[in-house]
Amino acid sequence: MTMRRNRRRPITRLATLGLAALVALIAACGTRGNGEEGEGEGEGGSDAVQPVVGAATAPVTVGPFTETVAAMGSVVARAGHSAALAAPAPTRVSRVYVATGAHVRRGEPLVELEQSTFQANARSADAALAAAEQAYERARRLVSEGIAPRKDEEQAAADLARARADVVAARREAQLSVLRSPIDGVVTRMAATLGASADPSQALVEVADPTTVDALLAVTPSDAARIHPGAAVTLSAGQQPGGEPLGVGRVADVAGAVDSVSRSVAVRVRVTAPRRALRIGETVFGAIAVATRARAVSAPLEALVPEGDGYKVFVVDSAGIAHSRAVTVGARADSMAEITRGLAPGERVVTYGAYGVQDSARIVPVGRGRGARRAPPAGDTEGRR
Repeated sequence: MTMRRNRRRPITRLATLGLAALVALIAACGTRGNGEEGEGEGEGGSDAVQPVVGAATAPVTVGPFTETVAAMGSVVARAGHSAALAAPAPTRVSRVYVATGAHVRRGEPLVELEQSTFQANARSADAALAAAEQAYERARRLVSEGIAPRKDEEQAAADLARARADVVAARREAQLSVLRSPIDGVVTRMAATLGASADPSQALVEVADPTTVDALLAVTPSDAARIHPGAAVTLSAGQQPGGEPLGVGRVADVAGAVDSVSRSVAVRVRVTAPRRALRIGETVFGAIAVATRARAVSAPLEALVPEGDGYKVFVVDSAGIAHSRAVTVGARADSMAEITRGLAPGERVVTYGAYGVQDSARIVPVGRGRGARRAPPAGDTEGRR
């Protein structure tokens, strides 16, 4: 029994030492793993993933800045170069010679009215004139013989003058029973329908000279107070800026009254050098110059990002990093904005793509046209590599 106990003691000691070594090894491995994981987190904390955004940039400039008022309107015939024709008396339409858009010459017939009404009026006026002439001769003779008082002759003379005026009016109506174009131009409106009734209060046909037109723009009363005759106007086609350039013009006059329907003020623009023939009725957009400052800091309108009650821009530094900066916006023009505070000349700001930029993002310059390099999505780090 003694020998068996002595043989087991060395085995027990070896097992105990082996178990202790194994625990120490596991503890060392756990410590190393925790250290490496902490070190990795440290690297991630000090070198966070930086978003990369593709956007266009433009420099902040200083120079002459023209403040403009934006207005929309249409092309209209110039005053004195259009006409609206109506029936001289209640009647009916018996013939229509032209349609809307037709080119007509001065004196050319447009609409013929029913002739029987005017012929009857002319015959009646002639008969009344003949009777008035006889009455006047009779009254004059009786007065000269002392039979009738002087007032009868005066009354007969007044009746004769009225009859003569009626004859002139009847003959004039007969002439106007065929509506003829008073100018060389284009039929802009045709409301006459064969057999329909015609009233003197309603125009049947309108004619305008397409070679002599103006742009009629509508502005608010507050903007109208800043616009003066002679101001330069840049015109483009459509309802928004950036349409087809139509040329430049000058403000001819500003209406002195507010339109009762649209509550706007009409500004008539004399187009001095149109790039193409303007069509009566087409929609135009005008930028009316109201003030010019010699040295103004300006940036593209695309760079402005609304923030609260104001605006901010993203300024790109020399390393290509965008920094958010609040700015104060003054006047605006067609595509530029005056910056009164927040920017300095020569700095670059994000324009196209500014709404997708975050503060401290890396900017990859891209173009806006076809074939421009496509920007990587925000957060993609491929651009950094």
